[in-house]
Amino acid sequence: MSDQVTGRTLPLVEVTVDGETVRVPEGATLLDACRAKGIDTPTLCYLETLTPVNACRVCVVELEGSRTLVPSCSRAAQPGAVVRTDTPRVRHSRKLVLELLASSVDLSLASQDVRRWMDGYEVNAEKFGPLAAAVSDRDSRNPGHHHAPDGTTAETVTQPVKIHDEMYIRDYSKCILCYKCVEACGEDAQNTFAIAVAGRGFDARISTEFDRRLDDSACVYCGNCIGVCPTGALMFKSEHDRRESGEWDESKQSVTRTVCPYCGVGCNLDLHVQNNEIVKVMSPMDHSVTHGHLCIKGRFGWQFVQNRKET
Repeated sequence: MSDQVTGRTLPLVEVTVDGETVRVPEGATLLDACRAKGIDTPTLCYLETLTPVNACRVCVVELEGSRTLVPSCSRAAQPGAVVRTDTPRVRHSRKLVLELLASSVDLSLASQDVRRWMDGYEVNAEKFGPLAAAVSDRDSRNPGHHHAPDGTTAETVTQPVKIHDEMYIRDYSKCILCYKCVEACGEDAQNTFAIAVAGRGFDARISTEFDRRLDDSACVYCGNCIGVCPTGALMFKSEHDRRESGEWDESKQSVTRTVCPYCGVGCNLDLHVQNNEIVKVMSPMDHSVTHGHLCIKGRFGWQFVQNRKET
């Protein structure tokens, strides 16, 4: 295998995964080794086009010689490494992480993979009690302050949906703090740095600078945060409105790949169409130009091609 930047052939590293030898290119991670062996390793905060941040810890594995479980998404594969991916310790850790998330976050719009992992690890979303009532003041809570729990319900991040414009909405009741949106807004894609993590502990949340409205922040509306969000916490307003009215139906949608018409860069667009209307625009992660990222025109500037109804 050759390096995409230098073109030189990379030497192979030999590791043992669940008793079988796997060879991966130098610089690959333990997650790469697991995937090369065909092991279904759960991930939430990991994405090939972003820098690993080790936030969710659902991809942990046992590494011989390591005192603790290690995140496979960021741990480099070293020659002679011995990895175990399905031990009782690993399964218990992954199950607990998923249960803590499911008890506090709305995962109803998470991917089919997440639901499959939850079923596979027999996750009990009500393990810590029924969900607490929604709160409206999470953005104004004092950093580091922890209010006393009532002891009968599981604390949640449920809060009202933030709608500031016609572009997209932020439903932080579905946010798992995977940091993907922060990375995409920052140095991994847009370099705008409009959002970051505010607060501490359970009150940690994604926020603009000084909690300003999105349209009064540094946001340039590229929508790259939407493209990487795994749970629907960030969503096109066109999709949100249709979900609220019951009109959203993915079984009736088609996806057409085309080239963005706005400039000569050559970004690819995946147009999601329902009832002859574009309902959202994404970009393929494996495209050499975009790597899943777009600008405001490519992501949101498609209204001019809509089939306008007679008035």
